[in-house]
Amino acid sequence: MRVGIVPVTPLQQNCSLIWCTKTLRGALVDPGGDLDKLKAAVAKTGVELEKILVTHGHLDHCGQAGILARELGLPIEGPHEDDRFWISRLEDDGRRYGSRGESFEPDRWLVGGDTVTVGELTLDVVHCPGHTPGHVVFFHAPSRFAMVGDVLFAGSIGRTDFPLGNHQDLIDAITQRLWPLGDDVTFVPGHGPTSTFGEERRTNPFVGDAALA
Repeated sequence: MRVGIVPVTPLQQNCSLIWCTKTLRGALVDPGGDLDKLKAAVAKTGVELEKILVTHGHLDHCGQAGILARELGLPIEGPHEDDRFWISRLEDDGRRYGSRGESFEPDRWLVGGDTVTVGELTLDVVHCPGHTPGHVVFFHAPSRFAMVGDVLFAGSIGRTDFPLGNHQDLIDAITQRLWPLGDDVTFVPGHGPTSTFGEERRTNPFVGDAALA
């Protein structure tokens, strides 16, 4: 598996272009905006997109996913259906924040324990509510790599003060569903630099082992 990170929207949201090196078939994870920039990045790699993956329903992560899916004839997989509330608000949220947003119906809602395929790659779906109720994480075990959206950041965690957010759910999701995947897992967060679960367990002031002891 190869991964390219393309920051999009004024919030510099990390959209990931992932692809199978054997087949050169790929997916965009959280194409929230700047679609021309994303198309150029895909063209530069020579990857053939086969789907769009979405971690959660916030505007910067999926506001233009439906537009891109329609333009390119791609299916959308994710998030968990508990984020239908957020996806239904994308037009209104777009107007509120001066960005284009469009609601969509995923071709496949995901639940924890599902898998998604990209080329010959298989990624595990981990349901991690808290930042939003339907947030999912995509984990590629052979590469020890995860795309965690806004669940976890280098040195921080996702906000839980938005509607339907829940702080305890987020803490539980990180410690009970992400940490068991292994300290050696590298992750791309929704914003900012990459890190590893082990580094966050050592140093994160919100969910590190010392913070929760």
